[in-house]
Amino acid sequence: MRQSQIKINNISIPVYSLNTLIIGSGAASLNAAVNLFEKGQRDIAIVTDQWGGGTSNNTGSDKQTYYKLSLAGDQPDSPMDMAKDLFKGGCMHGDIALCEAMNSAQAFFHLVSLGVPFPHDRYGAFVGYKTDHDPRQRATSAGPLTSHLMFECLAKDVKNKGIKIFDDYEVIGLLTEQKGTEKHVIGAVALDKNKLDSENFGLVIFNAVNVILGTGGPAGIYKTSVYPESQLGSSGMAYEIGAIGNNLTESQYGIASIKFRWNLSGTYQQVIPRYVSTDQNGNDEQEFLNHYFPDMGKLATAIFLKGYQWPFDPRKVYHYGSSLIDILVYQETMIKGRRVFLDFQNNPSGAGILKDFSFDQLSKEAYTYLEKSGALFGTPIQRLAKMNQPAIDLYKNNDIDITKEYLEIAVCAQHNNGGLKGNLWWESNIKHLFPVGEVNGTHGVYRPGGSALNSGQVGSLRAALFISTRYQGDPKNDNEFMKAVEDQVRSRLKMAKNMTSQNEADKNYIWKTRSEIQERMSACGAHIRSSEKVKPAIKKAWQLYSRMKNELKVASAKELPAAFRNLDLCLTHALYLEAIAEYLHRGGKSRGSYLVMDSAGTKPCEQLGDEWKFSLNQADDFVNQKILEIWLDENVEVNKQWVDVRPIPQEDSWFENVWNEFLKDNVVR
Repeated sequence: MRQSQIKINNISIPVYSLNTLIIGSGAASLNAAVNLFEKGQRDIAIVTDQWGGGTSNNTGSDKQTYYKLSLAGDQPDSPMDMAKDLFKGGCMHGDIALCEAMNSAQAFFHLVSLGVPFPHDRYGAFVGYKTDHDPRQRATSAGPLTSHLMFECLAKDVKNKGIKIFDDYEVIGLLTEQKGTEKHVIGAVALDKNKLDSENFGLVIFNAVNVILGTGGPAGIYKTSVYPESQLGSSGMAYEIGAIGNNLTESQYGIASIKFRWNLSGTYQQVIPRYVSTDQNGNDEQEFLNHYFPDMGKLATAIFLKGYQWPFDPRKVYHYGSSLIDILVYQETMIKGRRVFLDFQNNPSGAGILKDFSFDQLSKEAYTYLEKSGALFGTPIQRLAKMNQPAIDLYKNNDIDITKEYLEIAVCAQHNNGGLKGNLWWESNIKHLFPVGEVNGTHGVYRPGGSALNSGQVGSLRAALFISTRYQGDPKNDNEFMKAVEDQVRSRLKMAKNMTSQNEADKNYIWKTRSEIQERMSACGAHIRSSEKVKPAIKKAWQLYSRMKNELKVASAKELPAAFRNLDLCLTHALYLEAIAEYLHRGGKSRGSYLVMDSAGTKPCEQLGDEWKFSLNQADDFVNQKILEIWLDENVEVNKQWVDVRPIPQEDSWFENVWNEFLKDNVVR
């Protein structure tokens, strides 16, 4: 890596020149760095706003899943079978599904070699279990903190390899140049957060042949979110330069705790806790679910099934299904303005409406599961201690004792299945830009639980292979580089100067604008959607973006990273709302993890009002046969197109033919 200085407006700015810049420090980013190093590309660096601050290091569930090819027992499986199961989730390109399946074992065993403690038996078999949307037993887990353990092992390897890390740097823009009809990324602009008070506002320039973007999902655009508070997302910087997004309509939502953000899936629900709501002051306690279920058996079974069926799914609403609970929690919190809690100390009661809880009222599936787990006794917390004591310890370690106190919950944004478009090497339509991890929209409508972790590892492995094989060159010399990017850098410097030019700035402006973005998305672009709400929300989103670009002021230079991040989030949420509106305009109805209001549809249950009527998409509907792509042109105009879903390729697997292509170096292309 070469270091130099340039001057703009007589202000010195450091420049770092290298082959590949990796933005972000989650499991996908770190895996990209490790694989590049192992493939011989050493001229690399990681830049991150907070080392270990992303989703990988800070999330989990009762038993966090990693989805991979079956590698144990006598159950038949193959990469093609796995690709078909990924593909049938809908709106996922077949070649991407095939890559994720074919490289699954390689990516998994790489993690094993780094020390991630995935369980195996005495013969070395890495056993598995079924997860949601999984017809095999492909799932595995290292416990509640699987992705955290992945981060730890990858981070240790990054540091052992001596890979350069720029920590506490906020990347605020990607630098590009036009080559004929193609746009290429050639670097990035960042703020050194330890030098914000300097003359150059901490501005740092990276001159790079390649940029790997691993900044995670757009967590910061939602108010009710189970993403860690340190995870905000930086998709806007890619959309700003014309990167294409796809499937932006598709996110996952589910019930989670909000004081300490954590998914409440698995055994948290299978022990059948009591759901209660109160007013904002904690008074007027009600077991609100009792008003909507016909008997305790259906109610308790629906709670149990939330463990298997954690993400909200409109297909699981009718007939008192588990996702009816998500709707009722949303109604209590977002419409009635009440607070909702899980009570693990007491079994559900009929509260004078239904019979009180008893095990013999459960469905056969729920009863058998608890029977085999030795948990047909006691209270929910006693059952949880029997089945999964670490699930209790997790909250205790975060100053919440669910053996003694209620756990406040909401229906929260959890994962974005869509994101930036990438090819089968995870390269964007912007050449040399490789989005990896959740920021890359490889997933379709439905996906097996844990497949995101596999996708992040496979995608970063594929990007590293392509870069080390085809994009190994040196960065531009300083003069050539600055000729290409000076105007772009000058623009960022001017923005920073303008933002800090007034001492009378509204000290709450950053908080207020972020709050507006998050409240708009949670109200209009989360798991409950309608055209009537989305259309005016789009107009307000673009109005806010325009105001922020022209009027955003900060009280001091210390707030510049947050100000630039707000601009990024504002642009991102405007495009997500645009995508949702386009989907609804094309006749899109309820699917995936969201419900679309439809007056011609059917109510979730008889006890809810007509305003809750909805319909499901049909398999042959237009929106299920195409993938929506969306991007900004050079005039900042929104472009949308619906593209055909690419089928799974039928590749020639005859060994001699593949070997011949491999020897000729015709594979990586």
